[in-house]
Amino acid sequence: MMAGIYIHIPFCRQACNYCNFHFSTSLHYKNDFVAALLKEIQLQSAANYLQSQQIETIYFGGGTPSLLTIEELQQIIQTLQQQYIISADAEITLEANPDDVTDEKLTGWRSLGINRLSIGIQSLFEEDLQWMNRAHTAEEAKQVISKARAAGFDSFTVDLIYGTPGLTDEKWLSNINWVLQQNITHLSCYALTVEEKTPLDKLIRQHKKADVDAEQQSRQFIILMNELQKAGFEHYEISNFAKPGYRSKHNSSYWKGVHYLGLGPSAHSFNGISRQWNIANNQQYIQALQQNIIPFEKEELTAAQQLNEYIMTSLRLLEGCSIDAIAGQFSIEKALQLKNEAAVFINRKQMLLQNNHLVLTQEGKLFADSIAADLFFE
Repeated sequence: MMAGIYIHIPFCRQACNYCNFHFSTSLHYKNDFVAALLKEIQLQSAANYLQSQQIETIYFGGGTPSLLTIEELQQIIQTLQQQYIISADAEITLEANPDDVTDEKLTGWRSLGINRLSIGIQSLFEEDLQWMNRAHTAEEAKQVISKARAAGFDSFTVDLIYGTPGLTDEKWLSNINWVLQQNITHLSCYALTVEEKTPLDKLIRQHKKADVDAEQQSRQFIILMNELQKAGFEHYEISNFAKPGYRSKHNSSYWKGVHYLGLGPSAHSFNGISRQWNIANNQQYIQALQQNIIPFEKEELTAAQQLNEYIMTSLRLLEGCSIDAIAGQFSIEKALQLKNEAAVFINRKQMLLQNNHLVLTQEGKLFADSIAADLFFE
């Protein structure tokens, strides 16, 4: 069986006002963090959460992993290689912000075996980037793709955000067209979400920034789906689009129920029967690992939770939710019950039954989370 490793790097140059991921804008504890992370890699390997499965994907996320030095990344990758069986052709992805991408770093990343970049462009318009409080400029965003290609990277994805106040349909279409003109093979797109306790949430409640418009977000999601379909992209997951053969192996593993280990503060892990997550506090994470303790909580999944997990993740995929897989892994009764309860969404044209798979239509993708929740078992 294949498995993946996710590494959370909890540092950012500045805070995007919409982000609710765990991070710090102070790099004061960066050296201590790297030492703690190396210790966690060793302890997690000894604990054998992934049951000695071969590692097919490694993903540096965050936060902003591109803030790490080449030497720090080298230490992490070498420790992973010492502790785990890593496939010779493993997909190794690094998230990077355009303002961090230099020729020297690109060369260094390539030399370490990093073979895929996830670049957080978000928008090609300066006013949108300023509204989000992004650290990079529109010009840096426009230059980053050619820089990466010149350094030898031919596999990367670009992130874009839609549904922000001030992003007209014309500007959104312009962002999509720019990506298509760059001949990019993978694109991740997210509707702006106002998360509790973020700076954006506070600014909206204080009436200092406009709230999001749900109708605008739905309209721009439809524009996105239509334009990328015309350009030959597979809409293989709700937020992810790829040219045939260029799907992200790591992202796909989350939605296919592949086992993965999360390393670093706030990182989550899943092995089919349990889920665990590390403490979301840099100092406490470092202090615990200095005492050879991994600071995490764990939840054993019931059969109903495992089934609901499958329903939720598979419905996000192009292939949909397999009735036969549910019959085989859970029970024929559960499979028939799900099929019957899905009828209401089929009648609404939000879902299709194709080759005994429940597949969301374009209309259904607008309501993916609520449809999945309505189909959950108790």
